[in-house]
Amino acid sequence: MSKYLFLIFIFLPFLSFSQSDYLHRKGTFFVFWGYNRSAYPNSDIRFQGPGYDFTLSSVHASDSPTQFDGFETYFNPSLFSIPQFNLHGGYFFRDNWSFSLGWDHMKYVMTPDQVSHITGHIDPQVSNPQISVNPAYVGNYSNTPFIIESRDFLQYEHTDGYNYAAVEIENYQPIWKKANSRKQLDWINGVGIGAVVPRSDVRLFTVGTNNFWNLAGAGASLKSGLRLNLSKLLFFEAMFKGGYTNLWEVHTTGRSVDHASQSIWFGEFYGALGFSIGKAK
Repeated sequence: MSKYLFLIFIFLPFLSFSQSDYLHRKGTFFVFWGYNRSAYPNSDIRFQGPGYDFTLSSVHASDSPTQFDGFETYFNPSLFSIPQFNLHGGYFFRDNWSFSLGWDHMKYVMTPDQVSHITGHIDPQVSNPQISVNPAYVGNYSNTPFIIESRDFLQYEHTDGYNYAAVEIENYQPIWKKANSRKQLDWINGVGIGAVVPRSDVRLFTVGTNNFWNLAGAGASLKSGLRLNLSKLLFFEAMFKGGYTNLWEVHTTGRSVDHASQSIWFGEFYGALGFSIGKAK
């Protein structure tokens, strides 16, 4: 039943209001900047390289928001990329339809020293050049309970960005409009597809680095939320977004022979302040 209610929530806006109720925005551009929180269900992570191939099951992870400190970080142009941010720009090709390009800078941190299950094998010597593995981790595993020791087994996070770069299309339905004014509240629903470009900070068997950004995978998403048009130029947007991403090439030790793969579902909420550009009526 909850699935049907969700679908009604998503598509109900498309069924009401006439074209004359919209603000006339065709041909205008917009850009917005905001901040987000994100959440992730447990997922499996597979690690592969010379001498090892294993999967950690149902791994728990969370986001890593920067503590709010006012102008010191969140409103400091030199530190803009540190918090979890959203940057989007778009174009209205109809009064109630737009497409946009977006960069959602989320963060993903595996909980250290958690209990998981492991399947696969680990040899005494792995990677190239060789890394000597703690003998306690060497062996063959089949869904075996396993503590992911952060000290000498694994640290895994995308804190310089679990970055989702997407192309999105959005529909706008007015749910309130002030007479003789540009003040209007829109219900927005959208869909997107894009690439995942993380910067993965990983230590595997004590070897690793804060790897450079790379094209690690792709994903798709749905979103629903509200936009309050405050004036001809200014608006505020609050949005829920959910999506699925498949990461097939996560950098780990910093060596080309080693990598990880993972599928991540994500839920995200963001608030953003934006500006409209162009001759809207």
